Order: sequence, then structure tokens, then C-alpha cells
Amino acid sequence: MTVKRVYWDSDCFLGWFNDETGKAEKCDGVIQQAERGEVLIVTSTLTLAEVLWMRGEKKLSQDKAENLQKFFRRSYIRLYNVTRKVAESAQTLVWDNSIKPKDAIHVATALNLGIETLETFDRGLIKQSGKVGDPLLKIREPEAAMQGRLNLGKKS
Repeated sequence: MTVKRVYWDSDCFLGWFNDETGKAEKCDGVIQQAERGEVLIVTSTLTLAEVLWMRGEKKLSQDKAENLQKFFRRSYIRLYNVTRKVAESAQTLVWDNSIKPKDAIHVATALNLGIETLETFDRGLIKQSGKVGDPLLKIREPEAAMQGRLNLGKKS
């Protein structure tokens, strides 16, 4: 069986951590697939800091730090460093496609790794679907779970 790789930007993780209505349920679908070994969730190391407090959102409380760190060590999550190649590719995405710099890091990381799908809730980024990469990167929201919510060790 081939494991599908899907890229998550910080918004997906934050939506799940904060149990945001309309986001958490969709993220559960991907996490359920990952728990079954069907999907590998890929993200940039930038996400580790970005999930703490994204613009316009509430800051993740420090009492969740240990659970957050454990979550990112799960076997179905892969983190990739922001290399010079990725950062320079991100610059090009900013200039050529008007993608915001942090979003461009996520897009450049996905493209550099040859990942076909980037998942996010960022409407502006979703509008870039099919406009960048070769093959063209699909940018969409995570797919909703077939079952109800899972409690995978999240603590309120």
C-alpha cells in the first residue's frame, strides 16, 4: 500500500488543537487516515512556532506545550526544515504569485518535496490552487471525517 502524503499548514493544526467548529471535524478525517497508516502529514518546522499564535487567532496556552510537542512527534507527522532552497523558492512565490511570506514557505516546502496536495483553511491560499508548481499543487481544505470526532490525547 502506498502512503499518501498531504501537506498541512499551521492553520490546520491550530484548528484541530483549538477544536474550532468547522475545522476540527475536517482535520479529524485526515488524522483518522494517518492513524490507520494511509496518510502521512507533512509540514514545515515553521509550523512548530506558528501554531502557538497565528494572526487574528487566540494564542495557544503554555499549559498545552507538552501535548503540542508530543503531538508533533507522532509517527505519521513529518517535519521539514526551511532550507535556503525553500526560502528562495518562497521568495519567488511572493513575487510571482503574491502569496504571503509564511504561506509561501509552506507552499515552497510542499513543492520542494513533490507533494501534490496542501491543506489549509486560508481562503486566499486556496485561491492559488492549480496555479503553482509542476505538477500543479492542489490547495484545499482537509476532507471531513467519515466518523465522529476522535480524542487522540488532546487535553483541554
